[in-house]
Amino acid sequence: MVASNRARRVTIGDVAREAGTSVATVSRVLNGVDTVAPVLAERVRLAIGGLGYRPSAAAQDLARGRSGTIGVLVPDLANPYFHDVIKSVSLLVRSTGSRVLVMDSDEDADVERELSEDLIRYADGLLLCSPRMPRADLAALVGRGVPMLVTNRDVAGLALHSINVDCFGGIMAVCGHLARLGHRKVVYLEGPENAWAHHERRRALAGAEAFGVEVCSVPCGSTTDEGYEKAPAALESGATAVIAYNDFVAIGVLARFFELGVNVPQDMSLTGFDEIDMARFSAPSLTTVAVPRDRLGRLAGETLGRIMSGEEHIEPETVPVELRVRSSTGAPS
Repeated sequence: MVASNRARRVTIGDVAREAGTSVATVSRVLNGVDTVAPVLAERVRLAIGGLGYRPSAAAQDLARGRSGTIGVLVPDLANPYFHDVIKSVSLLVRSTGSRVLVMDSDEDADVERELSEDLIRYADGLLLCSPRMPRADLAALVGRGVPMLVTNRDVAGLALHSINVDCFGGIMAVCGHLARLGHRKVVYLEGPENAWAHHERRRALAGAEAFGVEVCSVPCGSTTDEGYEKAPAALESGATAVIAYNDFVAIGVLARFFELGVNVPQDMSLTGFDEIDMARFSAPSLTTVAVPRDRLGRLAGETLGRIMSGEEHIEPETVPVELRVRSSTGAPS
């Protein structure tokens, strides 16, 4: 009998028939419910052992009111910044026996709210990476009572846990570096208007006058194509250095400058932000701000786990960054 059962997957129904009881009773024994008579519970356990039944972890989680899943929402899966964060979160979550469900809002704040609601239905906890949605939508999600953590978004007045990258400090370091090289006017290629990181960069740039640097801005975005498109506007600004919202934008600018015959850094210095792999291998290599994304992801996973366990007193954290000076910046000619 045992040999024949090994030829196919043993089900909870098989256990119930072997023990001479109901599927509901077997389920209660599997989930540790103590309302089953001891003699009957022992009979069920013997049947489980004899048949070699292995219960589904997912089914047990659902029976206990859990899914065993962490939901992660990012604004753009094409950006390797988020790949690295997700990888660190996933490694940590898997070590606890849970799984990760990832969704991409494609930089659409309305879609982001809709996908967040979907994830809440299926996940035990929610990690929002750099959310773009309005404050009111975040407040509504907080009101759902699901354990939730955000990265790179600081919302005053909401009971919302956050872990942020020091975007302000990173841009201040860039400004100081350019000022020491002798730059007196720089142009900032702006990021997405609804991105917290963009506003942190603008907040830092507002203090650039302390370094004797004038800053002008050009609306741009976060992609290589957008950097490529806005490179001529950066040239027309009269600045001697470009501060790109991120490395993708900077690489797009670099490609367009090459086509236009603009030498970097001789004619124009260029900086990025995030330290994606391509930053080291571009020509010239890109001066940028390195964000420890593996640390950010690991810290996010650990903190969300603490929230899910019911811990209340969790302080917000800021992940430090580091300026990496390379060949794309030099003294103005």
